[in-house]
Amino acid sequence: MIITYLKTGWRNLQRNKVYSLINILGLSLGVTASMLSALWVADEYKVDAFHEDLDRIYVVTSTEHTGHEITYGGYDTPALLGEELPKIFPDVEYATSYGPPYYHTLARDSKLMKLPGIYAGPDFFKIFSYPIIAGSREASLRTRESIAISRNIANALFGGPDKAIDQSIRFENAYELKVTAVLRTLAPTVSEQFDYAMSYEMFKEREGDWVSNWHNSGPTTFVKLHDHADVDAVRSKIRLIIKNYDKEWLDIDRLELNLQPYGEKYLYSNFRNGVVDGGRIEYVRLFTVVAAFILLIACINFMNTSTARSIKRAKEIGVRKVAGAARAVLASQFMVEAFMFTAIAVALAVVLLVVLLPGFNLVVDKHITVSVMNLKFWLALLLLTIITGAISGSYPALLLSSFKPISALRANFTVNMSSISFRRVLVVVQFALSMIFIVGTIVISKQVEYIQNKNLGYDKYNLLYVQMSGKLGNDFETFRNEVLRLPGVVNVTRMHARPVELENTTVDVRWEGKIPGSKPVFTQNAIGYDFVKTMDMTLVGGRDFSEEYADSSNYIINESAAKVIGYKDPYWNASYILGRTGNDRRCCERFSLQFFARAYRTNHSCGCGQRAGGGYAVVRTEPGKISEVIASLEVVHKNINPDFPFAHQFADEELAWSYRSEQVAYKLSRYFAFLSIFISCIGLLGLAMFTAEQRVKEMGIRKVLGANVIQIVSLLSHDFLKLISIAIAFVVARELVCDERLAERLRIQCRYSMVDVCHSGDFNNRCCIDYSWIAGN
Repeated sequence: MIITYLKTGWRNLQRNKVYSLINILGLSLGVTASMLSALWVADEYKVDAFHEDLDRIYVVTSTEHTGHEITYGGYDTPALLGEELPKIFPDVEYATSYGPPYYHTLARDSKLMKLPGIYAGPDFFKIFSYPIIAGSREASLRTRESIAISRNIANALFGGPDKAIDQSIRFENAYELKVTAVLRTLAPTVSEQFDYAMSYEMFKEREGDWVSNWHNSGPTTFVKLHDHADVDAVRSKIRLIIKNYDKEWLDIDRLELNLQPYGEKYLYSNFRNGVVDGGRIEYVRLFTVVAAFILLIACINFMNTSTARSIKRAKEIGVRKVAGAARAVLASQFMVEAFMFTAIAVALAVVLLVVLLPGFNLVVDKHITVSVMNLKFWLALLLLTIITGAISGSYPALLLSSFKPISALRANFTVNMSSISFRRVLVVVQFALSMIFIVGTIVISKQVEYIQNKNLGYDKYNLLYVQMSGKLGNDFETFRNEVLRLPGVVNVTRMHARPVELENTTVDVRWEGKIPGSKPVFTQNAIGYDFVKTMDMTLVGGRDFSEEYADSSNYIINESAAKVIGYKDPYWNASYILGRTGNDRRCCERFSLQFFARAYRTNHSCGCGQRAGGGYAVVRTEPGKISEVIASLEVVHKNINPDFPFAHQFADEELAWSYRSEQVAYKLSRYFAFLSIFISCIGLLGLAMFTAEQRVKEMGIRKVLGANVIQIVSLLSHDFLKLISIAIAFVVARELVCDERLAERLRIQCRYSMVDVCHSGDFNNRCCIDYSWIAGN
């Protein structure tokens, strides 16, 4: 019987080629878009999921209470926490502190490499299942001189993984380390990409005294619990554990700890009011809805075209009913035909998927692959076919099988008004969904435009950052003087941290008239001479740091800090601000400085610090001369600092990289919005063609009576334009009535997109942070 149904369906397909093509094309485009979106979502869930015993691995989160406010929520923990936890908690099997990837120089003989590496404790590779292809997992980071490297480094410096074990490698031209393990190149589904791992003992040695102070935070801490550990009990015990070690602990100034499953960290890494509150999961939810919406739009297309053409099959249905065919038999026939159309559409969608996947990977910056040998893929495809066929074929099957035999056999048979009304509702729903896509795309595009055009307080173009290692960090003035002589260089300065990585904060800020117990958090950064000039900032008052003055104890602040402190005059005595000795010189220029960054701590920011080695040289170039300057910079760098490779970043590209997730969301939403409109329009085209075909005689009579082309087109378009107008009016009305709720659903929320599109004065957990203090050199 099914064979007979398929033959009948195939004959109908051949008899109505145009309408069949519209149905198949609409379905295939919808299925293709849904599969691409589903593959992206599935890839997001794969990130970090390869680790063994993932349900026992946790990351320690921290909530900082300062005064009577929660001023920070994140993954910064005391540097010694990883060593201490296994000693005091029997439920903790392994624990490690972790320093995130940072670019360092590795060398072997005359070969130099600058790659990102991490610091980690001896239990790191016992907690995480990073694949080790040579060496020992247990002993990989046991000693201070240990280093685990990637296969790429082993091949480049030693000629292979096996040849690298127990060999020496020079780190930062200052330490001789021994290779104890070689890692397989990390897959793209690893959230923290690194090329080598060094002993945490090396981190403590290089960082100095602050790591031994439990009041300071910085590294991340990971733990692996025993198989039968009580997670809730560990959470309750660890919450206030810092109190036992921090001499500066107060009930109102404290750091509380918690545990977050490591498998959730990638998707849930944003904090609000000190606790985890969303993250990339917002994108996952968004594009899950997108996949469902586009598939629904495609299915509505099929329903509309099938039900509109039902009049063509009325006699067939009437004859079969008179011959004794039951309604269930007829419904099953039309469902089989719908599944046949769906199967053809899905097969075409698979071809489109293979063709479009490389371009899709470029857009989303991923490495998604589809294997024909993957059973899960084919099962998912089968499930998608069943769901699509069931949705698209259900209503046409029920409608067509409901025709009365006598009515269906009449020459003037017409479909009842209820089915026509339902079809109109489907058209409205279809275009309403498409309008929602367009509105969402506009919202996201406005955020991206806001990012690109927002006045940051400095000019991000024609600006270079050069990482200072080795001699550059200790003899910056020599490098600066050489660079200033290069053609195309406007100015040179230095900074400890780039704008996108400002994280160093302090509450130890005092000034005359400060409210007792008030502890606003300020972000701080150390900078060099001519910083304001090089960054092309605007001073509200005062002057830039200059060699003509003794500015080592002076400070530059912005207007946000001045507002917090309460000073209205742009100049005042620095000794009122910080409790340091020697800060008694007139200074304190202020300027408008806004850097975009994730809402890392709180709404106030401040900076203070001493001039020290390391950091970044900042080079301002003339427009159009940046390539020439880079070539000259590399020569200068090689002459002064031959033991370290030259590394630089463009300020504008670095900033754009910080918002790559928003850019991807914008591109995908734009493509999907266009696709949803296109699918809806080809469905509308099919309905319009059928309507025109049914009204051929009417149109002929109207033309004979004098109607012109414009009048006929208007007549045919009137009903469809009315339905589209209703859909647009519905979306607009919904936005006006529920503006905030709609915005929350459609846009990437501002606290995740780092853009203050909410026009809210509450910068806490928002996007725009006003970095307020910049310390002198």
